[in-house]
Amino acid sequence: MKYSVITFGCRVNQADSLGFEESLLARGATVAPPEDADVVIVNTCSVTSSADQGARQTIRRIARTNPTARIVVTGCYATRRPDEVAALPNVIRVVPNQEKDRLAGYLTTAERFGDGDGGCGAAIEPGVAGRTAFTLRVQTGCDERCSYCIIPSTRGLPRSLPLETIAAEIARVAAAGFKEIALTGVHLGSYGSDLTPRASLRDLLASVTAEAESLRSRPRDLLFRISSLEPMDCSPEIVQLVAEHDCFAPHFHLPLQHASDRLLRAMRRPYTIAQYSALVDDIRTRIPHAAIGSDIIVGFPGETEEDVVQLLAYLEASPLTHLHVFPYSDRPGTEATSMAGKVPGDLVRDRARRVREVSTRLSARFRANQTGRVFRALTIDDGSVAVTGNYLKLRIAPGHVRNQWVDVKVGEPTLTSTQLSSWVIG
Repeated sequence: MKYSVITFGCRVNQADSLGFEESLLARGATVAPPEDADVVIVNTCSVTSSADQGARQTIRRIARTNPTARIVVTGCYATRRPDEVAALPNVIRVVPNQEKDRLAGYLTTAERFGDGDGGCGAAIEPGVAGRTAFTLRVQTGCDERCSYCIIPSTRGLPRSLPLETIAAEIARVAAAGFKEIALTGVHLGSYGSDLTPRASLRDLLASVTAEAESLRSRPRDLLFRISSLEPMDCSPEIVQLVAEHDCFAPHFHLPLQHASDRLLRAMRRPYTIAQYSALVDDIRTRIPHAAIGSDIIVGFPGETEEDVVQLLAYLEASPLTHLHVFPYSDRPGTEATSMAGKVPGDLVRDRARRVREVSTRLSARFRANQTGRVFRALTIDDGSVAVTGNYLKLRIAPGHVRNQWVDVKVGEPTLTSTQLSSWVIG
């Protein structure tokens, strides 16, 4: 069986898709482009209406270019609107999030694919699914009811992997040759709240630190990148742990959503702009070269021009280094859908453009501040690009392979690319 996996959305979806690939490879399946695959898995997102639309367009395109393809759809859009997804061309099965772990088994049954393609397949290794780093899902589900978010209803309640399971998975992935592991979850900060005995994100990170030390064949060989954390879950203890241990990338992603306390309350976000500002300022003080990303929602119901001015002013002066900008769209089933004060679409798009312009300036400022500094970086793709712990993507001279640690000195950005040039030290 030839398969292809197409992934939309968050790192949790990326981790899920990597699991599909590993299971299918182990069963003897082979990867192929969507236009040549027997089976195409589409792992969908539903965080916005444009995410839903993107999934539908992709499925229709696959059906046009590969009329014999069997399309299996999973993820949040498939979970939220299964009948709508099932009606799309060539879709043979819709797998809700709750059944994702069994998806590969569904695809390799004799009933669906004749004699099947069983057997001992390829082992997981860097480069599978085009990814050098391994994305490890340690938690899924969320019971925080932000007023705009549909994800609690598509992912369910929080569910965490036990610490010993995570330790074993880290050992397995490291033995396969991966040198960077991204720890991810739908609500990563709630890690362990459902376990018996209870655990916490701090417990997880302490366990990861110990596991990294035990696995290192030489110093600084294994790097962990912490995925998106809600601001209220990023405690001073966690910041200090990252600051003190070089097994953690100096990289935080802390969704702000807005700088207006009035809108934060309407969004049911449990912090104020003053609390958020204090957090990211503290990170910048303790870890001067850390990357600090954020998510921003524009056009939330009731947002005024004064709110936007306040948001832009905060962002310009903040230590943030990059932004993901989400134009608000109604998600049926959420509280915000019924709120008054909907912002016209053209105004939402204009506000998104203005915030993205700020994001461009923040990224340029951060890149400029790193010029001349030396960082450890991991080569990706064909080895001509490397990514630092603080999330700079650097072009390097030829002669390296994928998944190799190099020490690089950051050079000036070129006129034709947003990437920084660099050169390898030693």
